[in-house]
Amino acid sequence: MTLSVCIITLNEEANIARTLQSVKEIADEIVVVDSGSTDATVSLAQSFGAKVFVEPWKGFARQKNSALEKATCDWILSLDADEEVSPELAASIKTLLKSSQPPQLAGYTMNRRNMYFGKWIKRSGYYPDPKLRLIRRGAATFELRDVHEDMKMQGPLGHVSGDMIHHAYPTLESFIEHANRYSSLGADMVVRERKVGFSVVNIVLRPMIRFIWAYFFRGGFLDGREGLLVLMNHAAYVSWKYAKAWERSRKIG
Repeated sequence: MTLSVCIITLNEEANIARTLQSVKEIADEIVVVDSGSTDATVSLAQSFGAKVFVEPWKGFARQKNSALEKATCDWILSLDADEEVSPELAASIKTLLKSSQPPQLAGYTMNRRNMYFGKWIKRSGYYPDPKLRLIRRGAATFELRDVHEDMKMQGPLGHVSGDMIHHAYPTLESFIEHANRYSSLGADMVVRERKVGFSVVNIVLRPMIRFIWAYFFRGGFLDGREGLLVLMNHAAYVSWKYAKAWERSRKIG
């Protein structure tokens, strides 16, 4: 069984080499769909032998599905540019696909190890955080959401051991910028479904309760200072999303 690794990029020179280095021993093909990088992303990807396609930005899900469509191998591993495959995960995938017995299932999940500010965040649902990323070609696509898109497929799934390591945000500034951008996308999704009034429940109480639940009852405090900052910023993201949804609803009348 052959393996295509599919990645979408935009100005990812800080991450892409690490990602491609982690899969070079298991990938038979690397497909990169870039949306107009102005840094060294494309040249770095090509140095690893990647097939690079430059396309206009269509949104996360559609861009990722475009990459899946370009894969030609039997199986596909979909990665974000800031993710890498651990040696244990690479060995598991290689064992699965190179076995004399073909895989019995069409999709496999893997645990994702989320790294914030250089620290592995283990509690409050941030680990094991299983994700469907390894599929038989044509078996699944990403659901068409503006943000937090996941692969969806029918039927039973397997699981491969080892972690996909997500280098989420190296700095607090990058995390805040991301939360601001994603809360805008989330607000757009909410408003498309319904107009939203100003809600103290959604803007104040919902993020507050979510923080208290995650930090105190799900052990977030055990992740130290980094865990505190992650959960505080996630609560802020929820508040911003609903505040922006109210603002957008007001503008459309």
